[in-house]
Amino acid sequence: MDQTTEKKEKKDIPVNIYRPNSPFVGKCISNESLLRPGAPGDTRHVKFDISGGDLRYLEGQSIGVIPPGEDKNGKPHKIRLYSIASTRHGDDIDDKTVSLSVRRLEYKHPETGETVYGVCSNFICDLKPGDDVQITGPVGKEMLLPEDPDANIIMIATGTGIAPFRAFLWRMFKEKHDDYKFNGLAWLFFGVATDSSILYKADLDWLQYKNERNFRLDYALSREQKNAKGEKMYVQHRMAQYADELWELLQKPNTHGYICGLKGMESGIDEFMIDTAAKSGVHWKDYEKQMKKEGRWHIETY
Repeated sequence: MDQTTEKKEKKDIPVNIYRPNSPFVGKCISNESLLRPGAPGDTRHVKFDISGGDLRYLEGQSIGVIPPGEDKNGKPHKIRLYSIASTRHGDDIDDKTVSLSVRRLEYKHPETGETVYGVCSNFICDLKPGDDVQITGPVGKEMLLPEDPDANIIMIATGTGIAPFRAFLWRMFKEKHDDYKFNGLAWLFFGVATDSSILYKADLDWLQYKNERNFRLDYALSREQKNAKGEKMYVQHRMAQYADELWELLQKPNTHGYICGLKGMESGIDEFMIDTAAKSGVHWKDYEKQMKKEGRWHIETY
């Protein structure tokens, strides 16, 4: 790739088209539950109309949402960032929408015992069609898909960390593009609590069924499945069942690994990678550093 092409490609990554001091005001189009009966919590797929402005984005980027009102110090609320769950063309493939996967944050305060509600997640989860929402961004270059349509893409997600991978998979397998046809292997490891809390399950299962040559899908259900030691099944335990195959895949120069979800997931995956690499006499932390340098190991946790 010559330098001009490289510069052009870098220039084409949209960043901060809208900033917190002048956000874009979009409208909620739809707000649907992503959970099936019996699943814990409340997680929603929310779609916004962005047709009235210049907002554009790529798969793997995030947008900011500014909740209305003020914080306890009387200042406007700060933006919260959310991974985008739709492809660059939006769920309706008309370049007019952006979608998010948002879990309502509610927890008991450890000292007072009061229920604490996440300001922005509750605002988004309560939106009705037609409601206004202040949007900033997009931001992020860490989680972008490689240009190479023959690349292998290993995706490791927990909970709403599925958002960027939904965007990846929809672009790879659901939309039809003249300029992009995915021929590599996409392999998703997705960890949630129960079968009823697998976000986008019907779509993921269908895509896997229709594209079994190019898309592998493995779930880890911590409250319903046991690992080899008879303990809770987390995403790294599911990966361990394919350790040799995964390690072989990671040796290929066109393989990319992506991790998205709660920060707590990193240590388990790290442990698994250290053990797996050690079997081949490789020090994982060095190899991970090398992969990051090559732009092949991408982590976005929160």
